[in-house]
Amino acid sequence: MSKKSEESNVQPIVPANPDLGWSQVRETVMMLNLSVAQIEKSMSGGDDSVTALAESFTSVVGNTKVIAQAANSLSGSKEKDIIEDHCKSVTERVQAAIIAFQFYDILAQRLSHVSYSLESLAALINDPEKLYSPYEWLGLQEMIKSKYTLDADKAMFEAIINGATVEEALKISEEYRSQSKARDDDIEMF
Repeated sequence: MSKKSEESNVQPIVPANPDLGWSQVRETVMMLNLSVAQIEKSMSGGDDSVTALAESFTSVVGNTKVIAQAANSLSGSKEKDIIEDHCKSVTERVQAAIIAFQFYDILAQRLSHVSYSLESLAALINDPEKLYSPYEWLGLQEMIKSKYTLDADKAMFEAIINGATVEEALKISEEYRSQSKARDDDIEMF
């Protein structure tokens, strides 16, 4: 069969039947962009929920202060003591809940890093001049590394770059976080 007759038998490009016109780079970029869109959508939905919770906590604290002030104006009694004790307990529980919600800030920060990293990776892969340049890849890695603010995440990054599996890197990150928490015995600031 001649080359010309082979060319006339080329099927249209469809994912189920790829040919030379099909591009794994284009497909990879589309999947990376889909991941970025899913992350961004998840983060915006989470932001709304956390905002609603923060407003609720603020309202609870405000109402508790009003109740405590009203109780303070009462003459000394068993009921007054009960009201004041419960107000104090509610305030402490709300403060504990607010501290527990700090996980969301860390989660949002991590998802933002992932989103930015995936967008940057998609841009690099989509640029034929950069795709095969080790300097561009090193630059991408350095840019990603520079975005990390939590020491445990930096340790995880270094582990992955040095060839660790995902499981190994997560274990290293957790060990680092545990050691850091034991040293500081406080919340790691970011």
